[in-house]
Amino acid sequence: MGIAHFDQAPAAEHELGHIQGRWTMLGPAAGTVKVGVQRIQLPAGGWSTPAHEHGREEEIFYVLDGTGLSWQDGEVAQVRAGDCIVYLPGDGAHTLHALGPLDVLAFGERIDDESVGFPRLGMSYVGRRLVESMPSMGDGAPLQHLRESELGPPALPDPVPGDRPRPPTIANVEDVEAATVERPRVARTRRNLGRAVGSVSTGLQHVEVAPGKYSTAQHCHSVEEEIFVILDGDGVLVLGEEETEVGPGHVIARPAGTGVAHVFRAGACGLTYLAYGMRDPADICFYPRSNKIAIRGLGLVARLERLDYWDGED
Repeated sequence: MGIAHFDQAPAAEHELGHIQGRWTMLGPAAGTVKVGVQRIQLPAGGWSTPAHEHGREEEIFYVLDGTGLSWQDGEVAQVRAGDCIVYLPGDGAHTLHALGPLDVLAFGERIDDESVGFPRLGMSYVGRRLVESMPSMGDGAPLQHLRESELGPPALPDPVPGDRPRPPTIANVEDVEAATVERPRVARTRRNLGRAVGSVSTGLQHVEVAPGKYSTAQHCHSVEEEIFVILDGDGVLVLGEEETEVGPGHVIARPAGTGVAHVFRAGACGLTYLAYGMRDPADICFYPRSNKIAIRGLGLVARLERLDYWDGED
């Protein structure tokens, strides 16, 4: 079905010097294919990862709770609950530092030939390998975490900046313009967090669905993959003709090409969720209730006649 929960997905804890935290593998647990999401929970003072930069992959983070610092190429900016952060490929090494306990979701692509650099370590990934060979730690912790822990934490400015302007790659959900749709079946308010912070190849939206209403028209994608994370409220996931109850902490993966249309219907308390997805111009979206298709790259919506495969061939 492609559904998991925060409390039931596999998790691993790392504590190597300043690299500390609990990582919950939500994407694999939900069955994602081309994209993924992980929950990272950091203790006060902890750092999420070695400072690193991606060659091709774009990452989008959403802060669920707590306060911290986004560190990128030596510059820092404070982050808090409701913040969305984008780290673009080739835009400089980055990591997160927790001022108090920090709880974030990390969304990203899965590109097999991606090259990730760790400039403070003098190392890089080539495919799935580090270019400098190292003995295995034997406890499952990534090798770059060991090297980073030996090097010590990145330098922070003194004093740490407070309320100065943040870079345009960070925005809070409360500051992003809302777009509301109210129709007989559909009633929702969306905030396009990805566009607000400048994401390019992927996107993230914050969606609030009115009680008893649908989130959008039921649909399925040919190329794009979507991930949904339920933040608040109650409702059901509609997959084809089947309905499954969802609530806070549920993660739903909708890989491309399943042919099974999905939509959410909010319960009595309404439903709030994050929607992460790809932006592929080759995608075609099908709406079975109205028998329409949307061709993304052309901006075209049309209705087609359903035919048998052998119609007109004999």
